[in-house]
Amino acid sequence: MSFARVRALVVVGVLTVAAVVFVVVALFRDTQRDLASGGCPAGAPLADIRLPNDPAKVTIKVFNGTKRADLAEQVSNEFANRRFVVQEVGKTKTKVEGVAEIRYGPDTVGKAHLLQAYFLAHSTMVYNAKREGDVVDIIIGDKFQALATTTEVNQSLGAEGEPTLPPGACVKPAEKPAEEPSEPETRQ
Repeated sequence: MSFARVRALVVVGVLTVAAVVFVVVALFRDTQRDLASGGCPAGAPLADIRLPNDPAKVTIKVFNGTKRADLAEQVSNEFANRRFVVQEVGKTKTKVEGVAEIRYGPDTVGKAHLLQAYFLAHSTMVYNAKREGDVVDIIIGDKFQALATTTEVNQSLGAEGEPTLPPGACVKPAEKPAEEPSEPETRQ
């Protein structure tokens, strides 16, 4: 056997051993290993972090956190014109000095992320792990001027990226879509 062949076999052997060591280390140091195997801690809320693809799937309730009259009604109408499901305007004594405060729970993480884009990420996000239901509350603040345009919303979503998992929560498994019955084939 020539020296060149021996050298090639040694190099291939070293690379193979290095690859095996790398794979073993990567598997044992994987921080997401528990999540992939369903390792969600007992009692942790399951958060739905999927962004809705249709505003009609998002239900909101708008509150006026300012002294400006009828502001909540105006914002509710704007959201309704953009096809959001809007519940009756609520009353609150909470005053918001910023643009808006978005209150949400585990079932509405992705929806709240979408709504934040309508305020160009200038809103305060308030997560409550014990909150149930699919309604997102929005308290309009003193610095609110207008909702973002569709283009601005898309740009904001692109800049913000995907919704993040709230602390202490686990990702809610995706629901399987209902299968539609297929039509029987007809021969002509």
